[in-house]
Amino acid sequence: MFRILFFVFLCAGCLLAASSPQQYTRSLGTFENPSVQTRPRFRYWLPDAGVDKEIVATNIKDSGNLGAGGVEFLPFYNYGGETVSKAPQADWVTNGFGTPAFRDVFRAALQAHKDAGLLMDFAMGPNQGQGVPAESDDEGLQWDLVPYNVEIPRNGIIDAQIPGWGPTSGIGYRIFAYYQKRTLNKNLKFENNQTATIWDNGSYIVDHYSAAGAQTVIKFWEEYILIDGLKEMLMEVGHYGWEDSIEMTSNTSWTPTIPDRFQRKLGYRLEPYLPVMNFGVLHPDNNVNIQAFQPGPVQVILNTEDSGARYINDFRELLADGYRDYLQVLSDWTRNHLGLAFSSQVSYNLPMDTATNVPMVDVPECESLQFADNIDGYRQFSGAANLAGKAIISNEMGAISAAYDYPLPRLLFSVARAVVGGVNQFVLHGQSYTGDYYITTWPGYTAFSYSVSELYSNKQPSWDHGLSEVLNYLARVQFVQRQGIPRTDVAIYNKVSATDSSFPSIYQSDDLVNDGWSWAYLTPDNFALPQATVRDNVLGPDGPRYKALVITKDSNMTLYGVVRVAEFAAKGLPIIFSGGLPSIYPSARGNHTAETLAALTKLASSPNVYNASSGHVASTLESLGLFPNIKVQTNGTIWTTWREDPSTGVDYAFIFCDSKSASAEITISGDAKKKIPYYLDAWTGIQKPVFTYTVSGSALRIPISLEGNQTTIIAFSRNPLTDSEAPTVHSTETPPSVIGSFYESAGKGWTAQVVSTNLQDSGRIRLSNNKTIELPNTHKIAELFNLSNWKLVTEHWEAPSDLYDAETIAQKHNTTHELTSLLSWTEIPALQNVSGLGYYSTTFQWPPVTGGSADGAYIQFPSILHAIRVSVNGQKLPALDYTNAKADIGPYLRHGNNDVLAVIPTTMWNYLRSIISQLRDQGGQPGLLSFTSTLPGISPNGLIGEVSVLPYVNVNIK
Repeated sequence: MFRILFFVFLCAGCLLAASSPQQYTRSLGTFENPSVQTRPRFRYWLPDAGVDKEIVATNIKDSGNLGAGGVEFLPFYNYGGETVSKAPQADWVTNGFGTPAFRDVFRAALQAHKDAGLLMDFAMGPNQGQGVPAESDDEGLQWDLVPYNVEIPRNGIIDAQIPGWGPTSGIGYRIFAYYQKRTLNKNLKFENNQTATIWDNGSYIVDHYSAAGAQTVIKFWEEYILIDGLKEMLMEVGHYGWEDSIEMTSNTSWTPTIPDRFQRKLGYRLEPYLPVMNFGVLHPDNNVNIQAFQPGPVQVILNTEDSGARYINDFRELLADGYRDYLQVLSDWTRNHLGLAFSSQVSYNLPMDTATNVPMVDVPECESLQFADNIDGYRQFSGAANLAGKAIISNEMGAISAAYDYPLPRLLFSVARAVVGGVNQFVLHGQSYTGDYYITTWPGYTAFSYSVSELYSNKQPSWDHGLSEVLNYLARVQFVQRQGIPRTDVAIYNKVSATDSSFPSIYQSDDLVNDGWSWAYLTPDNFALPQATVRDNVLGPDGPRYKALVITKDSNMTLYGVVRVAEFAAKGLPIIFSGGLPSIYPSARGNHTAETLAALTKLASSPNVYNASSGHVASTLESLGLFPNIKVQTNGTIWTTWREDPSTGVDYAFIFCDSKSASAEITISGDAKKKIPYYLDAWTGIQKPVFTYTVSGSALRIPISLEGNQTTIIAFSRNPLTDSEAPTVHSTETPPSVIGSFYESAGKGWTAQVVSTNLQDSGRIRLSNNKTIELPNTHKIAELFNLSNWKLVTEHWEAPSDLYDAETIAQKHNTTHELTSLLSWTEIPALQNVSGLGYYSTTFQWPPVTGGSADGAYIQFPSILHAIRVSVNGQKLPALDYTNAKADIGPYLRHGNNDVLAVIPTTMWNYLRSIISQLRDQGGQPGLLSFTSTLPGISPNGLIGEVSVLPYVNVNIK
């Protein structure tokens, strides 16, 4: 190891205490029509404050008409000047964040929300909200501890300048010197040689490790934005103040108060161990994501058992404390000064345990990009929020490397995985300004310069042809996922020094998911929450109600964690060690290691503490007489969530079939078995009783069958959820020939829809009143038939003749194609590079010419590549589930010819790809061309496969 002989250090500062966060709610509306509070929002990229305010207002109102609840108003400034340099004509001094011009456009945005009955989120600063314009000597700006080091001779004597002030040479020992300074890093930067106002400097990133940074933000808002009536407008239609992922960089995460705070809390001086913090491949203490490969030129390893990790852990604990102060001040101000809530992508990229501070904001936010749709990763984030009683967990949804080429089913897949991970609010990434911008060609201002999805606007064919169905689906899912209280089966202990920014799975075995168990992660820091109590043998009895706490062999136990776990066990909570005892989390405070080891040894032999081999936690839970809220038996992979609403007595199951189609039987025990199950269709808003289920003993069982990535929602209620009274009878056994069913009233009873099958036995329905209903001979029912002779009218969406006319939606013209089969447009030579709308039409005879009985029929579509709308005989069908596109068309059929029209939008990529060399983004070529040597290929578009009609006969059941 290197001996530390000398350091240079300066510090000063203060500390503010934090208070407990509160909750913020408004009316949620109804399942059929959720309120704006419950609806998804768009992140809206404002290019700068000099754009047309009327177009901004129109964009916002259009999003509301489409089904969004408002926008997250983000003054983007080309990602703070990172992705594309400021256009020469753009004036980011006059039109900077907080200027009079900005107040004008901010007012217009608020007024648009008010006029449309929407709610607006707002970034706390330009770009990602990490700072505000300020004087360069402001004490609240970001700080850094800049390290230098130099070798010195073996005799330990150096006769040279302190490192950092000039070159030196020699070998043997090494001297380290540190210089505290403001980084003057910016979240809005541009070339400018004027310094007359704070806006000449752009915007500085503030200190995130003390209250001082938050105070700088607050001071700016109160002096420059919340004036001339804007505060009152914001209080009326504001939703959340918000900060995005933290993308600041430094040599060392730092604030001047750290040394004194460290001494007071940890009991020893930090300074001798600074080289361990500054120089380490495995332990970066700057930005753990952006600077993951910039740890410093020298790796310092101490000759301790943990190589110095104990000092790093203690340092990061202090960083988390300072960051907590920052969050607390912003949360308190937003809540108390504005009557709104504060949302943040908590700890994102910071060198600390993320779950520690998740409870500190009203609305913690994660994102699909960094979490990579990993359900286990989401649960590492949501566990702390649920235990703390946070009503909303938000998600920045849909940022991938696919600009203008992000199909909606791909979005739905990401949404479903986030929901079962604990998310219940989505902010779609993102909505574009649709007006002209400096030296920018059609289709207009494109955030991230054609590199990142998605650019939602009316220049996407799906905007008016399918996106609203998705927004309504999301709104209803969010409505359900905000009812009552989320209940989670198992808590898994997880303590890390700094959260892995890619959020990889921690619990690797599949035994829990295979049996239907849900789980979430808690750090021992969360055990200090007032909600972290045990009553009736469950942890968090008024919240998640964890039935057990699992501690894996790979975990790291803190002394506080062991003490609290022992208290939980003493009160009856089952504790399960999986795969063996965990390790000790290193810390240099007191006699931490020895005390933790002794406490852990004692805990291992305590009552209510059990051992399970790796991959056998589920069987251990069952041996203790415990069962999941939703037990699952399936031939696929099914993920679930469970919510209970004590105020209404209604329980909710959200069920997601991951990737491949599957059949399953779900089992509900407890109080829900005494209730009536209802299917809630998030695509249409329709609620209807479940036809087939059994109740025996303490369990209610429902068979389900789902396509890959399909979701379903089941509610359990003692009272009817529809206008008609609850059914008094239901099926306990239903053959596969029954494709659908619906209930009208006690007088009319149930109607089962029976289709033709190749089974010899027609089958029968067994009812809960022990009656049996014999079904008609399915061989006498009209058989399925495919639709053919399709005509495709293609509406081409192309650039206007003046390529710089970015306000134009598109220049459109039609071509007609007779199709013998339904192929991707990429396989039709004339359509390979075409984007736009496909109008697919055909006819069929009813009743079927093949003969057989039929009272109605279902129409079934192949996999939907993007979106679909369908009309039969001129009547638009209710929204189709894009993961299983079929609909009952019985009410729309007529004798003779029946017309079918399917409208299929495409993404814009195939066309834009063909002209990308002509496109300009603020005078330069699209940034995508600089980031890759090979463009992404063309994408399949259109309607591909067979469309079929499946006749049925009705069987009445009373």
